[in-house]
Amino acid sequence: MSEKPGRYQRSTSGLIGAMVVTLLAVGLFWTVRSLSRTEVEVEREPVDFAASAEAARGAGFDVVAPATLPEGWMATAIDLTQTDPPEWGMGVLTAEGKFVGLRQEDRPVDDLVEANVDEDAVEGEPLSLDSAVGDTWQTWIDEGGDTGYSIEYADQTVLVYGSAPPEDLQQFITLLER
Repeated sequence: MSEKPGRYQRSTSGLIGAMVVTLLAVGLFWTVRSLSRTEVEVEREPVDFAASAEAARGAGFDVVAPATLPEGWMATAIDLTQTDPPEWGMGVLTAEGKFVGLRQEDRPVDDLVEANVDEDAVEGEPLSLDSAVGDTWQTWIDEGGDTGYSIEYADQTVLVYGSAPPEDLQQFITLLER
């Protein structure tokens, strides 16, 4: 027998047909998933920032933190890194769901601003506030609407920043305690 093994015929129209069938199947799957999916709303759980701050202070780290938060505000994250020197931070949501962050680290202010506000943040006018941490805070603004305020405190940099309105950030600063 001189027959060659069986081979199927390849053609451009067959390839295009296979691609159309595949795209239709993917489109059908996507449509079914879109119609059957409901929006999942994840609620944040509050964290006990006051206990964390006290524990850090008990370990000898001079952290700054508010004693309490305004009505409707919620602390959602605490970050205490036990390096030498330690680093402290917390995240808060305002009653309107806007973010307020706090970082206290032994790093230059430019590094903290670049990492937390924006790498292209612009230095603004100094801000005078009555705060236990200090009275003159440096303002930082980015094009995306984030704002930050920094101050040197106990050989460290404290940065309050976020997407919350500047008035909320300033209110947070006035609540900070040593």
